[in-house]
Amino acid sequence: MLTVMLLVFVVNVLLGLPLFISLLITGVTGFFFVDMNMAMRMMPQQFFSGINVFSLMAIPLFILAGNLMNSAGLTVRLIDFAKSLVGHLKGGLGYVNVVSSVFFAGVNGSAVADTSALGSLLVPAMKKDGYSASYAAGLTAGSSLIGPIIPPSIFMILYSSITNTSVGDLFLAGVIPGLLLGIAFMVINYIYARKANIGVSREKPSIRKIMQSLSIAIPALLAPILIVASIVFGFVTPTESGVLIVLYSLIVGLLSKQLSFVAIGKALKETLVLTCAIFVIIGASSIVSWLLAYAQVPNEFAVMLRPYLDSPTLILIVISLITFVTGMLMEEVSALMLLTPVFAPVAMHAGVDPIHLGIIITMNITIALITPPMGACVYVAAAVSKIELTDMFKSIWPFVAVAMVVLALLIFVPSLTLALPLVFK
Repeated sequence: MLTVMLLVFVVNVLLGLPLFISLLITGVTGFFFVDMNMAMRMMPQQFFSGINVFSLMAIPLFILAGNLMNSAGLTVRLIDFAKSLVGHLKGGLGYVNVVSSVFFAGVNGSAVADTSALGSLLVPAMKKDGYSASYAAGLTAGSSLIGPIIPPSIFMILYSSITNTSVGDLFLAGVIPGLLLGIAFMVINYIYARKANIGVSREKPSIRKIMQSLSIAIPALLAPILIVASIVFGFVTPTESGVLIVLYSLIVGLLSKQLSFVAIGKALKETLVLTCAIFVIIGASSIVSWLLAYAQVPNEFAVMLRPYLDSPTLILIVISLITFVTGMLMEEVSALMLLTPVFAPVAMHAGVDPIHLGIIITMNITIALITPPMGACVYVAAAVSKIELTDMFKSIWPFVAVAMVVLALLIFVPSLTLALPLVFK
């Protein structure tokens, strides 16, 4: 059954069918092996059950908040502040790219949005400064991985809805890994800038100028603090936090006179399109997940991994390998929705903390965003940078390798993810 379902799914994807339709056809195929009489009853029921989760309401709210902040020009403010901090260094625009991604992660939480927004602004400037187009595109795509790791994160909300893990704890657990990714990409930029003698040092800005840039960027920098603090300290639920940050974005945008009603309408439209795309995939994935559970695939997987159950580290390595390869070949939301119900029981039985597991799965899914052939950020970066996909594919691998090193560090040192959640317990 599992083999046939996998083959049907792969064939449908290769034929170019929309992903949610491929998943629905895969689900119908699975019911041939179970009971076709159940299909008409269970498919609508499971589709609706998959999206009828209150915590998932946070997803469109965070997407809308990010779109509103982009429309209000807060992205440009974050970039200007990053320039005031590191733009004067040798290779400064590369550092600005990474630091802007760290700041922007707290506004949007989407790697693809990060690549598009920052790439369109920074890649042309980097090329003008002497960086090769392929490196500038690779760094932009690579640093965008920080987006789904530093809160808020759509992937973490999805993982929380499946495993009933605290969203607040997951958000806290993502802070240190996100910063580690930022440091890793800065190291790559340091080596590249020194080797190619790119980005000559500029005059260091005065403290007054830095503080001026900070004062302008404060409304955007407060957004992630507002999100995480309100959830962690129990003032609001994740969904209520989404409402709070949308209102905050509206107030900031309207008071700054940067947000028009036309821009608000555009932000709502973009949010609607992306939310619908995510939710139909969630619903279709829920059907396939139910079939896998009905066929006791998680139990079979647990039996297969029984020799490794005494070692949480080995379990995480195996899970990472499978998730990474799956993410390369499948859309990331689908991969997360399909694999988490299978992996979570096994990993927790082996003694893996659910928070730690959530960060490891999120990291794997996120890294897949820059790995060919399905990595969405690769295509966006290539389009923004106006370079051939073949050049993009060649330039991206150093960033994939560095991200994998950070992932390995997180696997072997769980305290890097669990320290902050423990502090705020």
